[in-house]
Amino acid sequence: MADGAYTNLSALTRLKYQAKRFSFLPRQPVRSLLAGRKASRLRGRGLNFEEIRNYLPGDDIRSIDWKVTARMRKPHTRVYTEERDRPTLLVIDQRVGMFFGSRVTMKSVTAAEVAALAAWRSLDVGDRVGAIVFNDSDTVVVKPRRSSKTVMQILQAVVQQNTALSANGTTPADPGRLNTILGEACRISTHDTLVCIISDFHGNDETTRRLLNRLARHNDIIAAFVFDPLEAEFPNAGHLVAGDGTKQIEFNSADDKLRRGFAKAFEDRLEKARQFLLRRQIPVLPLRTDLPVVEQVAKLLGHPPQGRQP
Repeated sequence: MADGAYTNLSALTRLKYQAKRFSFLPRQPVRSLLAGRKASRLRGRGLNFEEIRNYLPGDDIRSIDWKVTARMRKPHTRVYTEERDRPTLLVIDQRVGMFFGSRVTMKSVTAAEVAALAAWRSLDVGDRVGAIVFNDSDTVVVKPRRSSKTVMQILQAVVQQNTALSANGTTPADPGRLNTILGEACRISTHDTLVCIISDFHGNDETTRRLLNRLARHNDIIAAFVFDPLEAEFPNAGHLVAGDGTKQIEFNSADDKLRRGFAKAFEDRLEKARQFLLRRQIPVLPLRTDLPVVEQVAKLLGHPPQGRQP
């Protein structure tokens, strides 16, 4: 079993049986505390052009090809078939900054569980699934395929990077890695891919927004924003010492001004993301480390708790 600090392959594999509780179906409304109350919608699967044929009663008049109709002097319509599947690309953050948690699990573990749910769900509906699993120095790319073997390959990469995390690690944090990985996602996902980014989005900047714009131009994006309650509200715990491995600072957490400033900094960060994501209509799933991931995902995607009827 996962102990809160780390996950393991067995725990992520068992989530296969919980993955039926939510859906990435086309036009699935996704309401989010981060993206506001406006429902965001996914484009869903694309359409492949098949042929032009004579118009038949009952055909959608919006599919009439007026150029061919004028040339042939008889109504003709364009016929499309729905793509058999839509590839899903999971972008899974396992950087050292994700190795943080104040109550139940680390952000890295929450991200791993979200990735497992998304991978199993994509496979369950017949879609190909691939991933980019990254930390501060290494990247594992798994090309989208439709097989349990591919999902297990993704989960093994996640577990390997997850269990390598340590508060005493020597690899320095690299905020710029987020943009490097999003650039890789742009290269892999040329069109009609569901890109699910699972991260705390540390290091996001104007380049991040440009890359997300590029990704969203021809793909669907879901942002799973992983955060710990301690990042949103600092507790009153008296005098504390904090450090990043190289420097330390002592402060009084009972200081109301300090705590208000801390909470405001987090709210400002969310507000910037909210404004950008609303413009791009990117659904966001804010996921806390102190609540069960399955319950949060099912609730945010509009599905009722298990045992209740829709």
